[in-house]
Amino acid sequence: MKNLQGGIALVTGASGGLGTHIARRLAREGMNVAVSGRRERALEAVAAELGGLGVKSVAVPADLSDLSATDTLIDSVENALGPIDVLVNNAGVESVGAFTSYTREELTSMVDVNLTAPLLLTHRLTPGMLERGRGHVVFIASIAGKVGPAFNEPYAATKAGLVGLTQSLRAEYLDSPVGFSVVCPGFIAGDGMYARMVDDGHHSNRMMGETTTEKVAEAVVRAIREDRAELLESGTPIRPMLALGALAPGLVERVAPRFGVTELFRRVAVSRGRA
Repeated sequence: MKNLQGGIALVTGASGGLGTHIARRLAREGMNVAVSGRRERALEAVAAELGGLGVKSVAVPADLSDLSATDTLIDSVENALGPIDVLVNNAGVESVGAFTSYTREELTSMVDVNLTAPLLLTHRLTPGMLERGRGHVVFIASIAGKVGPAFNEPYAATKAGLVGLTQSLRAEYLDSPVGFSVVCPGFIAGDGMYARMVDDGHHSNRMMGETTTEKVAEAVVRAIREDRAELLESGTPIRPMLALGALAPGLVERVAPRFGVTELFRRVAVSRGRA
């Protein structure tokens, strides 16, 4: 979709952090934006800000841990703004801990929010996009979905699922007017899991790098405009290691700890009593 002006977008997980920046960036492209998340007052403030940019915006609260909320969310957005042209599946939950420290409920809840809800939202919207001959879906995954770090098993598994989902959708709809993209950020300064880690005194390093919400939001727009299959935004060159991992997984497995990722997450898990 090269022309975003006047289109309608839904951004999940938009009551703060990265989702707010993505919604703001789409509004600056002239899109009317529905923002969704669990914090109603924060959503209303975001919608009001976007309205000040000269576009229509509505706040639609939804808790995607309740999978039945996906249909209600789409119905509410389309009743308010019209058919959705762009879906940005940004909502997600993060956690750091030893694999055996998770409860069954924590594991299944993370899968529901991070993977099943995006799957259901996309499944619901794709037929209409195909019928109208216009549409794009962006999944916000993670570098963790490309190289799973220690102490992040459920998170890495769900993000890897989004990568695979994107690849399958692009293969099936290769010649259609509907596009699918996945954006894989690394550590995002000031947002999400990494922001909480920094607050607790745990920082990335030059080898691991860090990026910004603005750069990730820009990557989302690029993905839509250019129909990019996958964009990595980590603040440091990561593709060489990913390419090496595809050729020699065992070698990368032994080298990766030298980057400091395993030790970083081990310290976080210990500090949270989940090692």
